[in-house]
Amino acid sequence: MSKKKITVIGGGTGLSVLLRGIKEHDVDLQAIVSVADDGGSSGFLREDLGMLPPGDIRSCLLALASEEEGMQELLAYRFSEGRLSGQSMGNLIIAALNDIYGNLEDAIDKVGDVLKVKGKVVPVTGEHMTLMAELENGCIVIGESAIPKVSIGENSPIIDVFLDSNELISTKSARDAIMEADIVILGPGSLYTSIIPNLLVDGINACLHRSKAKKVYVVNVMTQPGETDHMNVSTHVKRIIHYTSNLPIDAIIVNNHRLTHDELLRYTNDGAKQVLFTDDDERQMITDMGIQVIEDSIIDIKMGYIRTDAQKVADIIMQLM
Repeated sequence: MSKKKITVIGGGTGLSVLLRGIKEHDVDLQAIVSVADDGGSSGFLREDLGMLPPGDIRSCLLALASEEEGMQELLAYRFSEGRLSGQSMGNLIIAALNDIYGNLEDAIDKVGDVLKVKGKVVPVTGEHMTLMAELENGCIVIGESAIPKVSIGENSPIIDVFLDSNELISTKSARDAIMEADIVILGPGSLYTSIIPNLLVDGINACLHRSKAKKVYVVNVMTQPGETDHMNVSTHVKRIIHYTSNLPIDAIIVNNHRLTHDELLRYTNDGAKQVLFTDDDERQMITDMGIQVIEDSIIDIKMGYIRTDAQKVADIIMQLM
């Protein structure tokens, strides 16, 4: 019997965290990753070498790695001094392989071979993509990393995100990953800057609508300042449906565990709050849309940081399959 095929769409920390949970199961796993990152080490390489930003891709490769810990430590290493200060060794290796093979997909495959990754990581597009946002006050923000900062500075929420070009074509690998999947997972991760950018690339929405896979959205456990302030569960879901051109979502996975004041203190000081159903009416509204609601305690706290419990969510996904 062939393995079940799971495709996860996203970027940032949320995607890599979930991949660590799913890879423990015997499945054919693929991750479609946004390449809109323009900050930090990735932003430097994007500007200096003209390559697609490798940061989120590197994180996903490390999450799927089964190679010895020393190699993972090497790729995760960041220089702390000199002209390379802040640069990630993994990003530099991907940059070198990108130069050798002439494209990012082959570079990713070579790193994947070294790390013996349990799955495949594919960029959503092979072209440069710049994410832009319109704020409620009419301000237009250019660049993924600038969007939440400007939103906070202007005290104005995001009302729309879009790409600087309507002609960006998705990679064949990304389209195939969706069409071949038994289940497609959206999230968790930054709604406007990690998940939705993938949905803006030509070909992705069309494949999502044609695919016979079950579509599942993993709702973030916390809001993100400057990005999803004051948004509840239903608002997150409606945004996903909007940017997928009214894609029928089969199920959502939502946290229902309420944290204590002390556990939340670090986040509430920054303006973040838990993403929970506000009442039964909101829950019923999602159900009335034909979406299966799966609620569980899916929070993992380590060293004071609140994350999605990757293993718990992975187990739920396997049950859905």
